[in-house]
Amino acid sequence: MYNIIAKKRLSADVYEITVEAPLIARSRKAGQFLIVQLDTERGERIPLTIADADDKAGTITIVFQAAGATTLKLAARAEGEYIANILGPLGNPTHIKHFGHVVCVGGGIGAAPLFPIIQAMKGAGNRVTAILGARTKELIIFEERIRTYADDLIIVTDDGSAGKKALVTEPLKALCSQEAKPALCAAIGPPIMMKFCALSAAEFDVPVMVSLNTIMIDGTGMCGCCRVTVGGETRFVCVDGPEFDGRKVDFDNMMKRMNAYTDREERDKHRCRIELGLER
Repeated sequence: MYNIIAKKRLSADVYEITVEAPLIARSRKAGQFLIVQLDTERGERIPLTIADADDKAGTITIVFQAAGATTLKLAARAEGEYIANILGPLGNPTHIKHFGHVVCVGGGIGAAPLFPIIQAMKGAGNRVTAILGARTKELIIFEERIRTYADDLIIVTDDGSAGKKALVTEPLKALCSQEAKPALCAAIGPPIMMKFCALSAAEFDVPVMVSLNTIMIDGTGMCGCCRVTVGGETRFVCVDGPEFDGRKVDFDNMMKRMNAYTDREERDKHRCRIELGLER
């Protein structure tokens, strides 16, 4: 059992919880993720990225959107309650070294898993430019934490309620078109956002690293549910990723696979909302 010691609501459907997990806190690295199971009896296993950790306190921080049945149940858990199982850290850590200038792009909730990468890249002596994008001002998260480590922070929103009215690809293209272009772009967010970040940076021959969050079950490479096509070959996000060269990812195929269970997910979500008293 993993004790929830703190819980915070970051926006309408986005929550941050801090959990006691000393072994994971000591061993995790930027870019790695967890498999979380709320209950032992037939509980769904979902992948969540580690947004932060405190090895001295023995805690990890998870940020998630209450978008499906399991995340709705997780959002309903209170401080002092427990999560049955947490498996991790899983996946390959982000390749951290001194690149020079690194641009880190976070779309919506993607700002949370991007945060430890920004920390690590800055710690390796890089100049870090962060771009955060969301539909509205209320959906921008982790702004102050990222501002602490990033040399420059650019905020864009679809409606112009915070920063500039634009998509994240606009400032990304502007940076990549400079004579002293970035050495690397790291992008985390909705698949469609990562796809166009990869296309935008590729125009200027800037390498793009994306972090994929596909359908997963076991998280150890045995089930094959998280398979994606990268460079024309099949890869498993849980053991070969979660980070890949965005220029080689077949995003269209990945998005089709991620939508395979949409109808079932909506039914489960509706039933869960009724059970939690959120709707009739």
